[in-house]
Amino acid sequence: MSTIDLIIILLYLVGILVLGIMSTGKTKMTSDNYFLAGRSLNWVIIGAALFASNISTIHLVGLAASGFEDGLVWGNFEWMASVVLIFLGLIFAPFYFKSQISTLPEFLERRYSSPSRSFLAFMAILGALFVHIGMSLYAGAIVFKSFFGIDVYVSIIIISVITATYTILGGLKAVVITETVQTVVLIIGAVILTIFAINALPDIGVHTLTEFKDRIKPDQLSMLRSGDNAGDSGLSWYAIFLGYPILGLWYWCSDQTIVQRVLAAKSEDDAQKGPIFAGFLKILPVFIMVLPGVIGYVLFKDKITSSNETLPVLINELLPIGIKGIFAAALLSALMSTIAAALNSCSTLVAIDIAKRLKPSLSDKKQVQIGKYVAVAVMILAMAWSTQGGRFNSIFEAINKIAAALAPPIATVFLFGVFSKRGTKEASLVTLIFGFILGISAFAADFIPTLYGKPSIITETWGIPFMMQAWWLFCICSVVYFIISYLTPRPSTDQLQYTWDNPWQFITNNEFQGIKDVRLYAGALLVTLIILYIIFQ
Repeated sequence: MSTIDLIIILLYLVGILVLGIMSTGKTKMTSDNYFLAGRSLNWVIIGAALFASNISTIHLVGLAASGFEDGLVWGNFEWMASVVLIFLGLIFAPFYFKSQISTLPEFLERRYSSPSRSFLAFMAILGALFVHIGMSLYAGAIVFKSFFGIDVYVSIIIISVITATYTILGGLKAVVITETVQTVVLIIGAVILTIFAINALPDIGVHTLTEFKDRIKPDQLSMLRSGDNAGDSGLSWYAIFLGYPILGLWYWCSDQTIVQRVLAAKSEDDAQKGPIFAGFLKILPVFIMVLPGVIGYVLFKDKITSSNETLPVLINELLPIGIKGIFAAALLSALMSTIAAALNSCSTLVAIDIAKRLKPSLSDKKQVQIGKYVAVAVMILAMAWSTQGGRFNSIFEAINKIAAALAPPIATVFLFGVFSKRGTKEASLVTLIFGFILGISAFAADFIPTLYGKPSIITETWGIPFMMQAWWLFCICSVVYFIISYLTPRPSTDQLQYTWDNPWQFITNNEFQGIKDVRLYAGALLVTLIILYIIFQ
């Protein structure tokens, strides 16, 4: 890194830190202001924050690596996210906003019972620690080691301290304000790298799309694949369309780290339009994060010895002085926004779903104080877990394998909670506990053998890729849910106010309001996705 690049990075770090701390101004830090930004967010900020809290360094590094290794097929994780964001906007957000909940476990308490709330809070904290923060720290440390030669552990400490500082001091408002800025920086950085990568193709004799296709692997530009050519990842078209919605229902519709932005909306319209806006933003990563990895294969396949080196090689080989600093700032944006989001959600879960319920008389000041202590503790635990990131073959695949273990029972109780009037509180709790034990067992059956250099049991020995594992675990959880539901008393009328009367009510419930109607934009997003899939099939 040149002196100019280092100055750019330093100025960015200082700027984000100052912005995060000053964003709350003299706002009194009540629990509502600290955890939910005073419920003041509009749909633009919600959409940008959803995108930024999702796109981490894992995405920038992992999607480039996946593009290099397998191609655009990994872009399905982005485009299918847009579909699930439509679910969030149209199906779940109305209930979340009308109930004025502060956390997703609180929603389960209202729909089912208090024990379901407690167990979901426990699962949500694990998800934030192991998926959102731990793996993000590791990915960021690896990239910064390649840029600056800084030891991985030192990088983890530096990144953790900076991000934790403004998150702990400023709460959710500081997080979403900085995320909005970081979204812009992130997209600009990724676009710049993509442009430089495309412009480098003529230097090696690639001037047309046909010449480009001749230099890549078979099906590297295909989004959908049959089972025969799904590759080692097992991303066949049916695995994607069956498995991803399960991961997505947990991540986008019921994970506190993500949905907390929707809970902080100032109106129901904002709560619904924010996810749709994020859905449109999620179209971009295929072209500015996965495609550069494919181009990297054409340009530097002889220099890249490991797919995880794709992004660092592209940056070091293609970007000039100054621009390299901007992209490094984009990497910092992605990293810090994800960690900040997860830290704030953990604080919210412990303060509201655990501490406040154990001691109802707990003051706002004490809740905020507990939230800050929790953020510090979670950050330390995540730092310890992040050192294990090197045990996975692919960072991006690692987070989705962990998600495949956690998502099925949560997806089951949320999906049928809003669509089935027969789902009972007993069914919810049993499904969450049973599904959690089953999912963790499946993850351990794959992860533990690899520690000793042996093939994973379910993925390699049994031949069931992680996406299909998520689907079959969901099917098992669904059977358990309905068996218990029909063996136990029906839910009360109060519980069923959080359930749609029929499967299509979320579309037909209100009269069409023209250009202001969220269903219009949801339909436009869906049509856009269909067209893109037709083009890139």
